[in-house]
Amino acid sequence: MSLTLGSARRIVIKIGSALVVDPRTATPRAGWMAGVAADVAGLRAGGAEVVLVSSGAVALARRALGLTRRTLRLEEKQAAAAVGQIRLAGAWQEALAGHGLNAAQVLLTLAESEDRRRYLNARATLNTLIELNCIPVINENDTVATTEIRFGDNDRLAARVAEMISADALVLLSDIDGLYTADPRRDPQAQHIPHVARITDEIMAMGGEPPPGYSSGGMRTKLIAARIPTGTGCAMAIARGDVDHPIAALAAGGRCTWFAPAPEGRNARKSWIAGSLAPLGVLLVDDGAARALRTGRSLLPAGVREVQGQFQRGDAVSVRDARGTELARGLSAYDSADAAIIAGHRSDAIEALLGWRGRDELIHRDDLVLL
Repeated sequence: MSLTLGSARRIVIKIGSALVVDPRTATPRAGWMAGVAADVAGLRAGGAEVVLVSSGAVALARRALGLTRRTLRLEEKQAAAAVGQIRLAGAWQEALAGHGLNAAQVLLTLAESEDRRRYLNARATLNTLIELNCIPVINENDTVATTEIRFGDNDRLAARVAEMISADALVLLSDIDGLYTADPRRDPQAQHIPHVARITDEIMAMGGEPPPGYSSGGMRTKLIAARIPTGTGCAMAIARGDVDHPIAALAAGGRCTWFAPAPEGRNARKSWIAGSLAPLGVLLVDDGAARALRTGRSLLPAGVREVQGQFQRGDAVSVRDARGTELARGLSAYDSADAAIIAGHRSDAIEALLGWRGRDELIHRDDLVLL
């Protein structure tokens, strides 16, 4: 894809605590957030889908709870998150509602991106919110996350979200307009780098230590995070956020650093599905479904004639035609028992057959690769 925001159809925007929270009052920067909401509305008007990953919950509650030390104990941070999440969600709801947009709060932990079934659940929820024209506002669920199962910073969380929803662009809003050869605050000879084709050891060496204050990030965490979305075909930008309407400024060609998606990008995950997974079951499909698959369609229950083997939702299965020829492999949206019940039926009959409504597809095209 072209490295511009205008070419992206699905965009994840990460916003740090230092941008959201006024350090003097420990309250939301309502005016700045309203500007971001206006930018989001502009992207939506242009046909783009937008997801926000916003820090700030703990910072919004620290002063009210008397937790003003630089380092908090885990249980103190969890308590602050419980108080601050309400304030953060309310601030974004108010800002987005001013432009006719519905905010949806989503709290994730590392487990949602590491466990396959929880990953699929989270992805389905986010995709549904997007389809319902909501703006998901995501944060790490610090209230329940422990030290051992944390993303650690919202740069990495945003990167995982971008990967999860197959975003075209991830924007990390920062207090700096991109990557430099050295820290420009310490080295006046540091040169701005507008484009990074690949994240090499030399590029990684340009990262520094996290800055003081509320933020837990820093350039190094952004470079570490960049490996995730670029490896799955998503471009990433680091741009200045401490200006009015930062997304509109970026879309207008504002100074930033774009990280190009890896050339193998979108094919990497499908190569993994095709070659690295041992199918746990078989779906035999009719000729109509076989033709649909060859044109890039998802596999619907109506085209399945038989379900073989035992598998769970998210497991790899083989898709075969009536003659037993393997056509594709993919990740099933239903376990084998439920798949057998809905096989041969239209998607609008799923709820009546199972007593609950899942996905319309037995295997979504994003989870399927032709052989």
